Amino acid sequence: MKKLNLYKTENIDDLAYPKEKRDLTVESPALEFFTDFNKVMPLVISSSTLIINLQELMVKAHVKLKFVISENEQFIGVISSSDVIPRKIVKKVSEGYKREELKVIDLMKSKNDLIALDINEVENAQIGDVIDALKESGQQHCLVLDRESHQIRGIFSASDISRKLQLSIDIQDSSSFYKVFSATS
Repeated sequence: MKKLNLYKTENIDDLAYPKEKRDLTVESPALEFFTDFNKVMPLVISSSTLIINLQELMVKAHVKLKFVISENEQFIGVISSSDVIPRKIVKKVSEGYKREELKVIDLMKSKNDLIALDINEVENAQIGDVIDALKESGQQHCLVLDRESHQIRGIFSASDISRKLQLSIDIQDSSSFYKVFSATS
């Protein structure tokens, strides 16, 4: 390991900025705001993780949603911070589960209950279109899939969009991420 030196910043006057500074607006391409799993590792959690450990792991990662994988690392669903609120835990306990034995798989939303935006449509959309979809659904996150490769390609996060636009995005919370994004045939 290499030892790094620390230097005083007293003689530094400016901040560095990208050479091509882009002003992002609601008309900006949606892909400017997209977390693409071809470029960024998705945040995953094992379905067997105990719920008592999940909350701490999500806080440490500064996330409100994780992708749930099976023991053989297959995508099986998602779990969000709203899935592990005390009311939902108490409900499971009332169904006969022991609080200390509750696992992610017991409270997650199955992939069979989710739908998402298609990457081919997102590639031609503006971020305003995604914001409208989030507002309409009352959801803070929206998955994006590649139907040709049968993969979850990435995700949009209302908080990420809001931060990049420096704009408050008022999304009225729905009872859960999945109520509106439930599979329809």
